[in-house]
Order: sequence, then C-alpha cells, then structure tokens
Amino acid sequence: MKSLWSDADAESYVAKYAPQGVNRDLALRVYTTRLLGGDPRLVLHGGGNTSCKTTVDDLLGEAVEVLCVKGSGWDMGDIEPAGLPAVRLAPLLKLRKLEQLSDEDMVDFQRGNLMTSSSPNPSVETLLHAFLPHKFIDHTHSTAVLSLTDQPDGDAICREVFGRKMGYVPYIMPGFALAKKAAEVYEQDPSVEGLILFKHGIFTFAETARDAYERMIAHVTSAEQRLEKGRKTLVAAAGLPKAPAALAEVAPVLRGLLALDRGDGEFKRWVMDFRASPAIRAYVDGAELGRYSQQGVVTPDHTIRTKNWPVVLPAPEAGKIAPWAEAAKTAIANFQAGYHAYFARNNARSASKKTELDPMPRVALVPGLGLFGIGASAKDAAIAADIAVNTVECISDAEAIGSFQPVSEDHLFDLEYWSLEQAKLGKGGEKPLARRIVVVTGGGSGIGAATAKAFAREGAELAVLDRDLAAAQATAKGCGGKALGLACDVTDAQAVRAAFDSVVERFGGVDVVVSNAGAAWQGTVGEVDDAVLRQSFELNFFAHQSVAQNAVRVMAAQGTGGVLLFNASKQAVNPGKNFGPYGLPKAACLFLMKQYALDHGKDGIRSNAVNADRIRSGLLTSDMIASRSAARGLTEKDYMGGNLLGREVTADDVADAFVWLAKASKVTACTITVDGGNIEASLR
Repeated sequence: MKSLWSDADAESYVAKYAPQGVNRDLALRVYTTRLLGGDPRLVLHGGGNTSCKTTVDDLLGEAVEVLCVKGSGWDMGDIEPAGLPAVRLAPLLKLRKLEQLSDEDMVDFQRGNLMTSSSPNPSVETLLHAFLPHKFIDHTHSTAVLSLTDQPDGDAICREVFGRKMGYVPYIMPGFALAKKAAEVYEQDPSVEGLILFKHGIFTFAETARDAYERMIAHVTSAEQRLEKGRKTLVAAAGLPKAPAALAEVAPVLRGLLALDRGDGEFKRWVMDFRASPAIRAYVDGAELGRYSQQGVVTPDHTIRTKNWPVVLPAPEAGKIAPWAEAAKTAIANFQAGYHAYFARNNARSASKKTELDPMPRVALVPGLGLFGIGASAKDAAIAADIAVNTVECISDAEAIGSFQPVSEDHLFDLEYWSLEQAKLGKGGEKPLARRIVVVTGGGSGIGAATAKAFAREGAELAVLDRDLAAAQATAKGCGGKALGLACDVTDAQAVRAAFDSVVERFGGVDVVVSNAGAAWQGTVGEVDDAVLRQSFELNFFAHQSVAQNAVRVMAAQGTGGVLLFNASKQAVNPGKNFGPYGLPKAACLFLMKQYALDHGKDGIRSNAVNADRIRSGLLTSDMIASRSAARGLTEKDYMGGNLLGREVTADDVADAFVWLAKASKVTACTITVDGGNIEASLR
C-alpha cells in the first residue's frame, strides 16, 4: 500500500472545519479516517474505527479531556466530525478497575458521558481506544492482515512478519474484556506501534494523525509482501460446463428460489447484486470450494451482513436451466437446514436464549459464473456483495500461503446474535414496496418520471428506461438509492430484451413494469397516411406488447407473480376528433392489458391500466395546450381543468394511481380513470 497523506489536504480539513468550532485534532482525525475508509482493502461498510484524544470546552467553558471515537452508523469513507462523538475520557478510564462489565451497562455508561446527548452511540470498541494511552488510534479489518491471522498457525506467521513492532492479542469478542486484554498486551511492551488482533484486525497508534495512519499503511504493506512469498494457486474443479448459462437466465430463477412464500400470492422477495472477475471465477471454480468457502467469515464483524457462510450452487449449463433450478433448490434447502441446526446447537449452550434470524443466505457462489450478494434492498445486496468480494480476496490469499481458518463456530454465533452488532442494521420497518424491482418505460420525463419517483418513495428499486439516456439517468438519480437509468427505444424488440436483461443482471429480476412510453400522432382517419398510422401502432401498441412479453419472460422464471401496468388513454374509450392515429393503438393497448390479465392470471401476474387525460408531458406539450385551448375558445387554465371537478390533473396524480395498482394484490384487468371526471371516458 502507499500513503495518501498530503500536507495540503490535511490543512484544508483544518481550515474547512475551524469555522464550525472543530479543533485541529478532530479535523485531522476526520481526514485520516477518510483516507482509511476510502480503501476497501482496509475498511468495508461500517467495519473498523478510529479515535483521537483531545480537549474541548463544556457549557461552562471548562476544558474537558475527551475521546472522539467513531460513532455507530457512520462510515469511515465519508465521516464528518459529528461521526466522531466526544466522550469524557476520565470516567471511561475508571472502568478498567472493574472485573466485569455487561454490554448494556457499557453502552449506557458511554452514552451517559457523551458531551452531546444527541450524538450517535460510540463504537463498541470505545473502551479499547480509551484504555490505550495514545492520542491517535486507527483500527481496520485489513484484508492482508486477516489473510495472515486466519490460519492454523496465524500467530507464528504474524510474529514472523511484524516481530516486536506489534503486540499480539488473542481472539476475544469485542467489548470490555477485549479492551482490558489489549491494554495489558500493550503494557507488556509500550514500544510497539500497534496491535494484531487475531482473526479480527489490526490497530496502530501514535501521537500524530499522520504517524498513526502511516504506521497502518506500513504494517499492512508488510502483510501484503508476506502474501507474495511461496504462493500456490487455487486448483480448478473438473467437469465445469464449457458453455455456462447466461447471467440473465440464471438470476431470475435464483431470485425466485430464494423468495419466501407467505401464502395468498404474497412473497418475501430479495434483491441481488452480481459480481464476477478473474479472481472471483478462480475462487468459485475452485476444486475445494466446498471446503474453504464454508469455514466462516474472515472477520466476525461481517457475519451480520453475509451470514457465516455462503450457499454454494451447482454450475449452470446453457440450455439446462430446469435441472439446474432443481439442484439449486436443493442446495438452498440444505443451507436453510444447516442454518437451523447451527442455531439450535449454539443456542442450546447460550446463557441467554436467542430468537432465530431468518435462515436465508446472503451470498450465493455459482461456479462458472460468479457470486451474488443478496439483501432486502439493492443497497444491502451491494454491501453483501462487497464483503463477499473482500472475502474472496482474503481467503484466496490465505489459501495461497496455507489454509484458511477463521474463528470457531461458537464465536461466530456469539457475534451474529450479539445485540450490539445487530443494532448496526437498524430496526426501521420496510416501506410498502420494498424488495420490489420496478421498470418504467418512457421514464425520462412527464408521467414516467413522476411514476418512477413515486415508486422510489414507496421503497421500490427502480430501472428507468427512455430513448434519451441522459433523461433516463437524470430520473434515476432523482429516485435515489441505486436506481438504474438505461437507454431503450421500446419500438426495437432487441433493445427491449437487452434492457430487461440489464435490469435482471443489475437487480436479479423484475416485479412491476409500468409500460408508459408513447407519443401522440394526429390526423383525420380517412385521410391519414398509412405510414403515420403504422408508426403510431409501433409505439402505442406493439412496443407495449414487446415490453410486456419481456416482463412475463422474467416473471415466469421467478415464479413469484408480478404486475403489468399500462398507460392507456382517454382516447382508448372516448376518441377525439382527428386523434385516430393515437386513439386506435391505445384502444388496442387497453385490450392487450385485458388479454394479459386473462392469460397470465394463472401465473400470479396481474395486469391493469391507468386511463389519464390532459396531463402536461411530452405528449401534451405547452404548444399543444395553447393550440387546443385556442381551438375551443378557452383559457389554458380552463382547458386543463375541463373536467367535472374543474381541476388540472398532474403527472403525480397518475403516478399515484400506478402505485395503488401495484399494491392492490387482488386487482387485475382493471382500468383506473384519472382525469378529474369525464363521463364520456368513464368505463362504469
């Protein structure tokens, strides 16, 4: 590794935070914490922590010595001063004289000594930082260091690499006991520059932020250099298919197999995040994958995100998805049975009985293909995938110089079911459409953009399709999270298929499709050019069919039902003069919706439509509104509010109708009219 320290950057942090009342110590602590947190080889998703000891004034203006330590919920890669809450140091030091301290009492005591009551909970390793005397302390879960410690003879290897420059702490679960032991190890030789925590990570410390950071970089570099000596490569398994099945074919089948059937057509779904690289392929294709992948996590902190081991699936062969699905189903069932057994035997020995967490895997390894992170959201799936990639690197390096051996199962269980670790995941309830993957066509503007954002607010994962890539990406950005923006001309069948494959490859499948893209052609039906009519049918009918067919293709592979939503039009039931080229295909689209409801209700796929009118959009432009208003002798306001309620209907109103239909689990073959009231266009 190389040091990224820059004097200029360091001073810029000091200058940036000084107006906020942040002192130099804390500003530099933020700077080097970000340097560490920005490298996934050191820190991943909440892992690791840092601290500094400094002095701040209390409300009375009296100087108080404090420990500023990373707070729960903050990521080191983008931390702010508020993410390093100040805790009064003197009371923390007094705790060391205790023989025992429960986790609950530790957390309460730390919170009670915060300088600001609204601060986040200090790290579970706060006392370890407090009991060491140094001003700046850094802790990471370095992949290279873990590759050395996670060995049967990891102690000897680490002593060979680091010698007397480091202290060596046996594995102890984080908390009070570990803090006391780490301090004892340091005090045996106060000249050490850091501590190796076996099967956990590495600490470095110094009196300056730069020295603590650069000691971390130097010692991790030593670990990396050791991993380059005498390496052996993973041996590939025999019999892998020469032609593996495509990712877009495998992912929805796997996603369906993972879904939990809640009955009455409802499923608890998962979102997936696929990763592949030469290193990942070497790992998942390894002949001993079933051994080294099932030993446990590389550092116990990972267990809350990935479970203690992944599910290993068979290698999928092109053209043989059905037998693969049966074998994968068995592998997942075996994983669940194994998890139940693991919980039962460890809960039996636990002093306080636990409630079993869900038994579904969070990582799936697929020989010949790659790996999947699995989560309740795209964010969670990406976190699981990131950690899985880190695990691949760590275990591959461990196997290259020896054999991977993490902490024992009982320690893994204690971490997985430790309340202080579970608290990191949060307890908030899920939004109504969480775990759903939604595709919106014509999502770059107007009704499509409003609909995509409405689904995002309900917790769905979004894929926004539009002919204009920049517009699709802008809407996706407005949806937040990991929304995907794709260029797609829905009149091009190959482009539609490719777009759906891209969505599947990104998220794992599709649950709801809003087929919205369209355009309005005008003309007297008896005189209109045949090419105009055909062009309108291509976009306003055949494109809807192409989108729906691809949606059904994915939904059928998942086997968990789905929702098709079509943007119909008032023209479909109440045609306007000179709008035949638009109204005719829209009328056909309305019946297309009903046909899908009729033919695919047996598959649990619902099909509905929204019949809207006079919505400002790419169809009803400002110029068109002006001309139509003038033609009728109305103001634009009266024209747009020309309905029974006398109110203009907006794209957001239409979006709300689409969202309602997606939620209405027992509604199909339904058309909802959103037009403020137009008797001629009403269906009932």
